[in-house]
Amino acid sequence: MSATAADPSLVADRKLVKRTNSSDRRFAAISHTLLSIWAVIVIVPMLWVLMSSFKSTGEILSSPFSLPTEWKFENYANAWSDASIGRYFLNSVVVVVSALFLVMLLGAMCAYILARFQFPGRRLIYYTMLAGLTFPVFLAIVPLFFQLQNFGLLNTRLGLILTYVAFALPFTMFFLYSFFRSLPHEVYEAALIDGAGDWRAFFQVMLPMASPGMAAVAIFNFLGLWNQFLLPVALNTDQDNWVLTQGMAAYAASQVYDIDYGALFAAIVVTVAPVLVVYAVFQRRIAGSVSQGTFR
Repeated sequence: MSATAADPSLVADRKLVKRTNSSDRRFAAISHTLLSIWAVIVIVPMLWVLMSSFKSTGEILSSPFSLPTEWKFENYANAWSDASIGRYFLNSVVVVVSALFLVMLLGAMCAYILARFQFPGRRLIYYTMLAGLTFPVFLAIVPLFFQLQNFGLLNTRLGLILTYVAFALPFTMFFLYSFFRSLPHEVYEAALIDGAGDWRAFFQVMLPMASPGMAAVAIFNFLGLWNQFLLPVALNTDQDNWVLTQGMAAYAASQVYDIDYGALFAAIVVTVAPVLVVYAVFQRRIAGSVSQGTFR
């Protein structure tokens, strides 16, 4: 008599393994199919916009899905200069980069203190900042308007930077809290024994150890700040200080009857390209770095 026939549990285990493998293969096939469909839905329109940005208006209207017969690179020059996309692009870079630097610095310091030190009111501060994640942006528009007006920061890039920092800070703190919470306390103690103070231990020891989380939250913040539209429209009406989303909306609205579709698509590419580049370069940092922040 074989061992398989003598032990019915082995037969049951093998059947269970076969059923599990079969269900795993079906799940993988379904998920890959859905992901492929989603990739086509996302990539095809992007490629069509990129292709159309090198066409003339007549060619776009007559043959929208064909390759350009003549590649019109001047569409990008027209969008950059005639539509002032270049000025709006530089404003966006200044505002987003400045806000991103400040929110990463302040968010990391706040998360580090809340995660590593015990003091009265720590729990209240943590949950108060978490409550900021649930506060809708549009409810704060009117108070923010008058607040910035009182401080003389309305319609300025500095006012927009500070507003961006205020709205991105709770998410940054929440995201980085668990990273600093999981860092070994022995490393911090070793740095203090070697003569490092609290500031030096944070910037030279603890902050580099949390670099995966810093990179991931920086990507998320960059995407959110770069695509922000409601706050600039309400708080930054000075055309000289417009960011790229405002400039794109105004340029699209101004093209009533005489529409230069080639330049319009080129402006769209200029708007989307930085987001794609940043995500493509740093997307590996996101994998494995997203974790839930829990207060303990």
